[in-house]
Amino acid sequence: MTDVLKEITPLSEKDLFYIVERHKSEFTYPLHEHRDFELNFVEHAAGAQRVVGDSMEEIGEFDLVLIGGEGLQHAWQQGKCTSKDIREITIQFSADLFPESLLSKNQFSSIRRMLERSSLGLSFPMETIMDAYTTINGLVGMQEPFYQYVQFMVLMYKLSLSENSKVLASSSFARSETKEESDLVRMAKQYIYDHFKEDVSLTAMADLVGMSPSAFSRFFKNGTGSTLSDYVIDIRLGNAAHLLVDTPMSVSDICYECGFNNQSNFNRIFKAKRGQTPREFRAAFKKNRTIV
Repeated sequence: MTDVLKEITPLSEKDLFYIVERHKSEFTYPLHEHRDFELNFVEHAAGAQRVVGDSMEEIGEFDLVLIGGEGLQHAWQQGKCTSKDIREITIQFSADLFPESLLSKNQFSSIRRMLERSSLGLSFPMETIMDAYTTINGLVGMQEPFYQYVQFMVLMYKLSLSENSKVLASSSFARSETKEESDLVRMAKQYIYDHFKEDVSLTAMADLVGMSPSAFSRFFKNGTGSTLSDYVIDIRLGNAAHLLVDTPMSVSDICYECGFNNQSNFNRIFKAKRGQTPREFRAAFKKNRTIV
């Protein structure tokens, strides 16, 4: 088994955040992870491949992603990008920048939700990128540290208001847990984690928490942002992705190990959700990983 590169970010104990701008002709940094948050903006890189957890996507001319801390592997790869002037602005910051005493205040509620969602990687839509473009550019050349900090907070607030930001990795692949959720949601999610290889029915889940099926369906959607069937598929695919990356098991064996009833169905769902067949996914991750 190979491991992703464990990056040590250049943040010191006296830094609130670290900003760097790069101009380059290709992406060379391998798949990696680190303990700090990272906001990464990429410009003039249409066709490049972004890898976050088990999400692999081809990006457009602009890309803006928030990576939420430890354990989420990510990288930008060359893909089909032919640009000779790729611009990248990376902002890294520690969780200490947003202590719980701050995030618990009403004024920071949207930022708190954004940071929690970023544990799976959070991609921002074009309209949000364009709205934040001037602020991101201004941060790079700003000399006064205090005003740079103020502008960074403005940027984070703007991003937190984005209505169409998209979570990238599956929760089981990233092994992420949301800090704020009800005991019943946690109970339901734990049951799914423990029984995803089996037939997880709406009736059984409703009985588990003492609700009617229709009430549980609404409750689960409100608590997770996903329907029960979609959430079960997400967990199964996340575990399948782990086995594809971390074991030599055959695709057929992985299919049944993760609760799918036949391989053609598994291949179809995997490609629809990941944009690649299981074999293509395994080959792509093998190419992107590095031994450390």
